[in-house]
Formats: sequence, structure tokens, C-alpha cells
Amino acid sequence: MQVFSGRVAVVTGSGSGIGEALVWRFARAGMKIVAADIDLAAAERVTTALKHAGFEALAIRTDVADASSVEHLAERAYAAHGMVHILCNNAGVVPSGRHRPVWEQPIEDWRWSFDVNLMGVVHGIRAFVPRMLAQGAPAHIVNTASVAGFVSGSGSTAYSAAKHAVVRVTEGLYAGLLERGASIGVTCLCPGLVATRIYDSERNRPERLMSASGAPAAESPELQAIAADLYANALKPEQVAEQTFEAIRDNRLYQFTTTAFDTPIRERAEAILARRNPTFADLLTLSKRDLPR
Repeated sequence: MQVFSGRVAVVTGSGSGIGEALVWRFARAGMKIVAADIDLAAAERVTTALKHAGFEALAIRTDVADASSVEHLAERAYAAHGMVHILCNNAGVVPSGRHRPVWEQPIEDWRWSFDVNLMGVVHGIRAFVPRMLAQGAPAHIVNTASVAGFVSGSGSTAYSAAKHAVVRVTEGLYAGLLERGASIGVTCLCPGLVATRIYDSERNRPERLMSASGAPAAESPELQAIAADLYANALKPEQVAEQTFEAIRDNRLYQFTTTAFDTPIRERAEAILARRNPTFADLLTLSKRDLPR
């Protein structure tokens, strides 16, 4: 896409973090905004601020884990504007206590992570791509994955497995649209550490997916220390939004926000090709390296 003014952008998870920064970036480019979030009050807070700044914006409560809710989002967006030119499947969650061994991760964490992080993307694709193809205008889809979708190790397995799957789904979307010559670009957004509220995801966990203990697992002191550094020093959501806007404009498939994870990504790929057992880097150490100095 090269023309943004007057076009329409739909962003899930837009009540905070990267999603909120994206809608502001698109609005400043002259786009009409549809802000979707499971927390309607958060989405309305964002759209109210956008309207006060002179931008056109609509808030819609959307549970991306629910296919019918995402279909409703598409219906509302097209009813309001007739077309959608940018779709950001951005909503995501991180279960607490994610650095436990894979065999100790509660089944509720797996279901919640995959319902939101993976199926939220799938539901967005299924609801919007047929409509985007029918409208015939240039468009672009951004799926928020993570650097966690390209590295591996013992920790954060439920989250990372979902993000690995998002990478594959996004590559499949890119290839499928390319094969049919569609004027729809695709970007796989792969953030490293970003100062968002994703580590406070438990606020939106559905009651039915609460763990048997009824309380989220506590993070380790080391992870809590990294989280403190994150909020103090990590990349700002506005910086990620700017990088994403450039990726859309340049029709770039992979958009990483950092080079801090390049070495483990390369080493994992080389181990696969060499048919040798990998040595995985410690993700907590890598995360510390991702903090700006």
C-alpha cells in the first residue's frame, strides 16, 4: 500500500500497547479507524481520544478467540465504511508463570494462549480476507507474531508455540495471496521486548480458562526483575507502530523490531539443516540484551 489517507484500518487489541500505537499511527496517516478490543472501555478510551484529536474512529468489543465475534467485527467495519484496507490481527496474551517446564503448564494456559494468539489470527483471516478479495482494492494484513515464534527453549512454551504457528499461518497467507495475484500485502510482525501491558494479560483471562488452583502462577524473581527493566527501558509501542507502518508501505513480510535474537535464530536453523541437536540460548538472558542501553 502506498495510499493511506481516507482508507480504513481495523486493529484488534487496540485498547493498549502496540495496538493502541498502531491506530494512532494510522490515524495520523489520514486513515479511518476501527478499534477492536475485548475490553470495550479500553477501546472507547482510545477512540474518544482519537475523535478529540479530529480523527474518525469506531470502537467495537471483540473477543478474537470467538469466531462469531470476529465475524461481527468484520460486518460492523464493512457496514460503517464499505471497505477495509488494513487489518492488524494484533490481540495477544501471555499466561503468568510461563517459564515453568512444559509438562507443568496448565491445560487452561494452552487453550487460552492458542485461542487468542493463534485462533485470533485465523479468525481474522477467515472473516476479512474474502471481503478484501471481493473489494478489489489494495490492502494489507499484519499478523502479530513474536521473536518467540523463531527461537526455542524450555520456557514460555504455550505462548511461543502459538507464535510459531502464527508465523506459519502468515507465511501460508502470504503465499496463497501471491499465487492468486491478489493486491493484498502481508506482514508478520515479530516484536522483541516492548513496553506494553501484555505481562498483565491475566486481567482478561476468561473465567472458564482459570487454572484449577484459581490463581495465576507467580513469576520468578528473575522474570519480575526483567519485567521492571522492560517497562523502564524497552522499545516503546510507538516505535513498533512506526516500524510496522514502514513494513506495510514497503510490502515487507518479516518485520522484526530487534536484532538481539538473530544469533539464536541462525543457530537453530543451522542445527536443523546440519541434523544436529541444538543448544538453546537462555531467553531471559537474550531478553536482557534486547533492552536499549
